[in-house]
Formats: sequence, structure tokens, C-alpha cells
Amino acid sequence: MDQTAQNRQQQTELYGEPLGDLIRRVGYTLGLTQAKLAEVVGLSAPMLSQLISAQRVKIGNPAVVTRLHALDEFAQRAAAESLDPAEIAAGLTEIRATTGAFTRAAPATTSGPRPGGRVVVREIQDLLRSVASATEIQQVAEKIVADYPDLAEFLTTYGAGRTDDALAHYERHHG
Repeated sequence: MDQTAQNRQQQTELYGEPLGDLIRRVGYTLGLTQAKLAEVVGLSAPMLSQLISAQRVKIGNPAVVTRLHALDEFAQRAAAESLDPAEIAAGLTEIRATTGAFTRAAPATTSGPRPGGRVVVREIQDLLRSVASATEIQQVAEKIVADYPDLAEFLTTYGAGRTDDALAHYERHHG
């Protein structure tokens, strides 16, 4: 197996698929050039190119990984909901502003979803999933549910559940 094939295999192990496939799909869905996509996730265009071509394997900055995950999820949502260009632009701005740090969103001043709630939820999910697999998190939740039901629900919802379910949980508790 040549080096590029090995690098693609390592990317698949790290990210679920080769980064070139992921980035091309997201870029196509959202109508982004490679340069614009690099800007949104916080990479230089040459670095993104090296990741796409599998000259490099890993993204070193966890905040970039968080933004790339958020961008992938946003692209799926944009396709499913047929978001208009203004909604896409707003979503890209929100993702670009994500620091990757575990922070609390500012309180909402009106009713409805909290600004940045999806970003906070994704950061919590990424943090939990960086220390344990969804299966491991679910196993821990099952062990503690009798004594700590709220904590078990939190672990299951954010660590092993869907982002939309975690966002609904977040809104119920912080909305």
C-alpha cells in the first residue's frame, strides 16, 4: 500500500472517512470553495489541500476538528432543510466563531433557541467523545442510572445521542 493510501486509511480511522471525501462533500453541499472552507474551519488553504490529498493525516488543532464536525453536520442540515443562502451564511459565521473551548453560551434575551446553542452542544459532544466512545459512555450511564438518573441522562444524551436530541435537552435546561 502506498503512503497516500495509508494516510487515507488513517484519516478514516480518525475521522470516519478520508478528509478529502468529507471536505468535498461539505464544500459541494454548501457551495464553498476550498479557500472559503479553509477560512471557516480555521486552516490555511495549503494545509487544507495537504489534508484533502492525504499528504497530511491529522488535524492538529482540536478547535479545527470541532468546526469541521459542526460544518459537516450543518451541511447535512442544509441539504435536508433546503436552507437559503442567508441561512447558510449565518450558519457559517456561527461555525467560524466557534473556539473549540468548553464555554457557556451567553444567556438568551428573548424566547426561543439560545444563540450558539448548537455550537455549545457540539463542543460538549466532542469533548465527551474525545475521552470515550459512545458505547463506553452508554455503559457508564447504565451503571449509574439508579443512583444518578440526571447525570446518566446527560451522558446518554450528549455522549451517545443525536445532536438534535442533545440540543433539545440543552434548551430545556438553559432556555
